[in-house]
Amino acid sequence: MSGIEGENEVSARPPTPWRTIMLVVVALLGAAVLVALIVTLGEANRQRDRAIRAQSHSYEVMILARTLSGTIARSEASLGRYVISADKSLGRLYFDEWQLAGQQITRLDQVTNDNPPQQARIDALRRAYNARGAELSLTALSTNYGQNNQALARYYQARKAISLTEINQQLDGIIAQERRLLDRRTGAAMRSVDQSNGVAKVLVVFGIMIVLGAIALGWLTVEALGQRASARAEAEAERERAHELEEAVNQATAELRQQEGKLRQVQKMEAVGQLTGGIAHDFNNMLAVVLGGLELAKRQLHKDPSPAALRHIESAMEGANRAAALTRQLLAFSREESLRLEPIAAGELITGMSDLLDRTLGDAITVAARDIGRGWLTRADRHQLENVILNLAVNARDAMEGRGTLTIVTSGTALTEHAVGRCPAGEYVTIAVSDTGCGMTPEVMERVFEPFFTTKPVGKGTGLGLSQIFAFVRQAEGEIGLQSEPGKGTTVTLYLPRDAAAAVAKAEQIATAPEPTERHTLDILVVEDDERVLAATMGALEELGHRAIACGDPLAAPALLQSTGHIDLIMSDVLMPGQTGPEMIAALAPDYRHVAVLFVTGFAGEASEAEFGGHHVLRKPFTMAALERGIVAAMAVERPTAPHSIAAE
Repeated sequence: MSGIEGENEVSARPPTPWRTIMLVVVALLGAAVLVALIVTLGEANRQRDRAIRAQSHSYEVMILARTLSGTIARSEASLGRYVISADKSLGRLYFDEWQLAGQQITRLDQVTNDNPPQQARIDALRRAYNARGAELSLTALSTNYGQNNQALARYYQARKAISLTEINQQLDGIIAQERRLLDRRTGAAMRSVDQSNGVAKVLVVFGIMIVLGAIALGWLTVEALGQRASARAEAEAERERAHELEEAVNQATAELRQQEGKLRQVQKMEAVGQLTGGIAHDFNNMLAVVLGGLELAKRQLHKDPSPAALRHIESAMEGANRAAALTRQLLAFSREESLRLEPIAAGELITGMSDLLDRTLGDAITVAARDIGRGWLTRADRHQLENVILNLAVNARDAMEGRGTLTIVTSGTALTEHAVGRCPAGEYVTIAVSDTGCGMTPEVMERVFEPFFTTKPVGKGTGLGLSQIFAFVRQAEGEIGLQSEPGKGTTVTLYLPRDAAAAVAKAEQIATAPEPTERHTLDILVVEDDERVLAATMGALEELGHRAIACGDPLAAPALLQSTGHIDLIMSDVLMPGQTGPEMIAALAPDYRHVAVLFVTGFAGEASEAEFGGHHVLRKPFTMAALERGIVAAMAVERPTAPHSIAAE
């Protein structure tokens, strides 16, 4: 046998059993590797899906918490604008936003129902939300009933409420808890994925021995890595989105802090107003003493005339009267009483404010006033209208940087329906305030009447002046016009409805003016805590021919009335230590309803006309003629007959 034949014979032999077994083993190993790889990758996919679901759930909770914080902030901001402007649409916006916040809390409760710690926080959040809603509802209710000053005070107080702090703490706690839970879930998922990767690596080592297994294992590994990269990309996108939401919340928080700074500025202005009122009250008392003494001296000099002395007294009285007029105008900033509507001639009002405007604007501002109003009258609160004119003048001064010309033109015009804003057709008194300042851009003009919007530096303005003017004009059922161009100045025109009936009534009143009545001697009890004012008032009453009885303490008035007997008139100061004038009269009312009452005040503070009980009010400082008119007006008020008169009948 040759060698070649031996080789063919060997090659023709069937495979040995151990090779077959090896092939079977290799096939089984390949199948086992393939099955193990499939199982491992399936578990990794499940872990990835669970991690993605957990991350999505946590992000949803955090987004809901951030959105809820923003909704509450918007609702309270809408309430602040509603309190200032009394615009019903802003009130509805506040209510809708607050209801939306409640729905968001309910949604937050639903998505965290599987987490007891979070449920406890959400329960506390709901309680704080309900308490906060009750506080804000009182503010909205006060605004709805026109009690704007009370509503504004409640709104400032609500900014420091415990419920607001509790809401913020609970929201921060919910987000922090969910972030910790997210970290734990992500860590557990990553550990599971790492474990699966370790098993996969072992299977890859075994798969290298089998080509088909290696190819299949390689393809599946690439696929798994791609899916994991996609999951990481999605998680990164979610993290970026959460970061953007967090930045938005931080920006909103910064804006709220800025608004809080402006509110602090408003509070400073209120404190200045209160201080001005207190100082003006004392100043009015001093002016009352000065004017009373000067007028008494003048009357004495008429008996023994001295031209030089009379001339000096006239000059002193003129200066004191001008000081009293300026004090009354300054008091307009600190009054919190209800509106006192009266017919007003706009031209005469501007003329009467000339001294105040000159002193407020400075010597570098030229004020030019023209009245072409044809004698038309409007009906408004005089002090509020003076505040509006003064606010416009101060804004014009700032726009002109303290140097320029301010022109105030009062006139009258007839407007068609919606010719200016939303005003109805009719006749209107117009007050146009023009300056030669820097003007405004269209973007600024669109926002100029928004509350807290200002172009002035921080600390120089509150952004409330023009919004208050806007609210005043709307309350008077008028409209406001605005014309401005950068570099060419600004003109603000107020359109106030004409009060034609007041002009007719004024003419009839002049035509039917009553003849002077005969003067009668009265017994008058004077209640005044300031000894100098008391002495001056006593002297003036005695000069007018009345019998005056002094009382320096309102608490001593009942005993003095009982010991004196007959009293025709009680003349009382309003603000006194221990007891105010209205409180004293209210306590005396059951036994002395037949006695006439005349209140005297230089600053009523928070007292409203209703608290005066319909009695006449005489403003300090007063002349003897004004005092006599006030006594006549007080005695003319209808009142019950004295008890001894009834018994005599």
